[in-house]
Amino acid sequence: MPDIGIIMGSDSDLEIMKEAGEILREFGISYEYTICSAHRLPEETAEYAKNAADSGIKVIIAGAGGAAHLPGVIAAYTVLPVVGVPIKSSTLSGIDSLYSIVQMPKGIPVATVAINGSANAALLALQVMALSDEDIKLALLNYRHKMAEGVLEKDKRLKEIGVQAYLKDNK
Repeated sequence: MPDIGIIMGSDSDLEIMKEAGEILREFGISYEYTICSAHRLPEETAEYAKNAADSGIKVIIAGAGGAAHLPGVIAAYTVLPVVGVPIKSSTLSGIDSLYSIVQMPKGIPVATVAINGSANAALLALQVMALSDEDIKLALLNYRHKMAEGVLEKDKRLKEIGVQAYLKDNK
């Protein structure tokens, strides 16, 4: 039984949405991927959302491009937290998706991350779960500590070898 549902409107979104799964795998959290279109499979999309909590899902990460209605449709049918991931489109570079997801009407919220930001969507889902799971909370704190250590190491290296050598080594 997965803890997190990662749903997308098309298989073309999978390249972006797989990053959410990679983060969740790193934390040892169970998840499942689902392809289900809000427009081409509206009844199936509604059923997915209605049944998500009963299947053990705690947070839904929903990625969509273009009109990007999937996260909002999912949120309309469940009270589980929904994190929307706007997918970059070729037409408007994802701005259309971002606006569609972030401009939800009052009463049906969808948390929204950056365009193509499924990794942050996974981290936000983990933060929600950390409210009731101390192990996840500690794992998130450790993750952030490791990120901070990485920045300090980069700064130390930059100071040791200088700008030109640093840039040359990091190409």
